[in-house]
Formats: sequence, C-alpha cells, structure tokens
Amino acid sequence: MEDKLLEYNMTDPSSESEEVETWISHYCSSTGHDYFVEVFEDFIEDDFNLTGLMFLVPYYKEALEMILDLEPEDPLKVPSIPMFEHSAELLYGLIHARFLLTKTGLQIMAKKYDEAQFGTCPRYYCDGTRLLPTGRHDLPGYESVRLYCPCCCDVYVPPNSRYLNVDGAFFGTSFVGLFLKMFPEVERNCIPLRKNIYELKLFGFRINEMSYSGPRMKWLRQYPEDPSVLDEEDKLPPPRTDEKDDDGDVKLETDQENRA
Repeated sequence: MEDKLLEYNMTDPSSESEEVETWISHYCSSTGHDYFVEVFEDFIEDDFNLTGLMFLVPYYKEALEMILDLEPEDPLKVPSIPMFEHSAELLYGLIHARFLLTKTGLQIMAKKYDEAQFGTCPRYYCDGTRLLPTGRHDLPGYESVRLYCPCCCDVYVPPNSRYLNVDGAFFGTSFVGLFLKMFPEVERNCIPLRKNIYELKLFGFRINEMSYSGPRMKWLRQYPEDPSVLDEEDKLPPPRTDEKDDDGDVKLETDQENRA
C-alpha cells in the first residue's frame, strides 16, 4: 500500500511544473465546443491536408500560426491578435471536418459516440439511440451543426443553444456516412427499432397517409428486409416519350398508325 502511495506521489501532476495549454486544447475545452476533437498537429502540419483552405480563410498564414502556437515571423508587423482569432477558429473547423474522415478521427468520435456525448434521439420509438453531429453543407456560413439519428434517419437541432454558434461545415456532410460504413453495427442495432412506427388512428381506424393529417414521413422509416427489392425499379419499362409538334403539342398515335 505504501509503495502505491509513493508511486502516486511521484507521478502526481500537481507536483510537476504546470504545462502550457495549447490553442487547440483551449479551443476544444471552451463552452459549446465539446463536440470537437483535438486534431493532431502532425495532421495540420501536412500541407496536403490543407489544400484549398487558403482561399476560404482570411489571414490564412497568421491563423495557421496561431493554431500551431508558432511565433510570427515579424512580430512588429502583426496587428492585434483578436483580428486573427476568428480566422483561426474558421480554419480549425474546416481542418476538423477533414480530420474526422481519417481512421484516427473516426475512432476518437466513436469513443465519444459510445459515451453518448452528442445526446440521444428525442423520438420515442428510437429508444434513446445516440446521435452523431453532422452538417448539411460543406462550406461555412450556411447552417449550424445538426444531430443525426441513425435509427430514424432524421436530423435534429441541438437542444442547447450554446451549439448554435458551431458551424455545420466543421463536421461536414461526409462524416456520418463514413462513420456508419466503418461501424456497421450502429445501423445493425437499429434494425429492430425501425419497425416501430406510430400509427395515427381515429376510432380504431388507421388514418390514410394521403390524408391531411396522415404520417407523411412514414415511408422514410420503412426499409425492406430484402435489399433486392430496391432493385425492382431498374426492371420497370422506360417512361413513354411522345413526339411533339412544332408548336409543342403532344402528337398522339391514331388507330391507323397503330395498324400500320
């Protein structure tokens, strides 16, 4: 027991010199940024991973130096730091969206998903299915981050308003699809839940889907058990193409033409 206490005292971080917090760690630990993961500096230092971002981010070079905690080449010519703060956040968010598509990024997000750090689906029949952050646009400035449920395939607004300032482009449109391909057990666990669909009834009779109050979104949550059913559409005959006259009217076939 004394040996363990001695070992703990030797490795106690409070006895060591306080480490300087990096810009990335500070940004990810800020309020409303708990959806983010810490991107490795090796990934950011690779110019290939940053291709095209210099055209989307103002003060690109200065923002990159701020993210990597590098000293500017000429400190005397650098304006106020807050001017670059927004550019650094924008640049990091776009880099973050690309990092999530790597194997390492997917594994880190999988751990956060297992811990339900992104919340659970509010739909009753999804039975607390965990959500994934996503964006509906790959370019910044369109919409804030959304939460995707792999069970009902629907998208929700985060319940807390602190996430409304997080751009959806910082997670991108490809992350969820790649995540579900790498971890197919997520969708596999949703198969039994997808069959539970609430049916609106009136005096015991089901309300038709085509009615004014019918369940319009029901078809989105119906998946055939046999995937080959999805290929039946390819077997249908091509649509009829009627000839048109010069004035744009459709020319119908007459009985004489059919006999000929």
